[in-house]
Amino acid sequence: MYFFTFVKMKILKNHSLKQYNTFGLECTADFFVEVYSLTDIEIVFAKKEFQSIPKLILGGGSNILLYDVFKGLVVKMCLTGIKDYGNGIIKVAAGENWHDFVLWTLDNGYNGLENLSLIPGSTGAAPMQNIGAYGVEIKDCFVELEALHISSKVLHTFSKKDCQFGYRESIFKSSEKGNYIICSMTLQLKNDGLLNLGYGVINNVLEQRCISSPTAKDVSDAVISIRKSKLPDPNKIGNSGSFFKNPVISMNLFNSIKDRWCDIPSFPAKHDFVKVPAGWLIEKAGWKGKRFSECGVHNKQALVLVNHGSASGEEIFNLATMIQSSIFELFEINLQIEVNIIGKQTE
Repeated sequence: MYFFTFVKMKILKNHSLKQYNTFGLECTADFFVEVYSLTDIEIVFAKKEFQSIPKLILGGGSNILLYDVFKGLVVKMCLTGIKDYGNGIIKVAAGENWHDFVLWTLDNGYNGLENLSLIPGSTGAAPMQNIGAYGVEIKDCFVELEALHISSKVLHTFSKKDCQFGYRESIFKSSEKGNYIICSMTLQLKNDGLLNLGYGVINNVLEQRCISSPTAKDVSDAVISIRKSKLPDPNKIGNSGSFFKNPVISMNLFNSIKDRWCDIPSFPAKHDFVKVPAGWLIEKAGWKGKRFSECGVHNKQALVLVNHGSASGEEIFNLATMIQSSIFELFEINLQIEVNIIGKQTE
């Protein structure tokens, strides 16, 4: 039933969030509303009923784990629109689908985002997570974003430096977590055709397709093929993609592990550190394909935890903590969760 109604907005009470999270978890929110403009947001947040309760800003729901009933207000961002200022300067609203936006850039002759094809979620979540794949991160082409301060209702502009981007991190996941709503993002894209082909797996697909001079669209198609081959479709089995971050460890620890497992892969990181694939660690620890009632580890990609049907957020979280413990015991590596845990574990 409707709790409040403002023009096109319908604020719902005790609303199911199952269709709004890619894990497909059955969870409810005390209040839920879809917003389509800054005015919508301001109206909702001005209501006295919502002043002191927790708030969750929801994009595509692809990087969250709903641990429990959300005792507060869920705001689904539906702001849409793409503006091309010329010379590769593109402004995109936070509610646009990320992959659809990537395809739009390719259709309009721009390159720079092709390696980030088929990443689930919305454009507003991209800078929050500093999404990345196959050698490219959103910070590489980021210019600025606009975000509404929840308390003051003032729209602020954040530069690349202001966002304090790190590996799958930004200021919006640390010191400013929960204080802002990202409304739009501006990027500097290219039309020079220069591509990032540093990952061999992309080149392997291009070679298989007999493509010697790839375009950005060719790279995008290759990335889509790779992701489809190893990552489950959330429409078929609930998941949030990569559940853990790839750990960055010291060279000393890496060499120690390599003495025992000579096949451990690695990628360059900062001085005297290397990045190792979390999926490899989890697979070596014996978790790949394991199922525990309705949740488990994907049988093709150990980095992905899945909901086989009716798992709860608590069950998936407990599985994640068991994996973390085993990885530390076996490798002395602290595996960090990448998805945002929403519920009592963060209270």
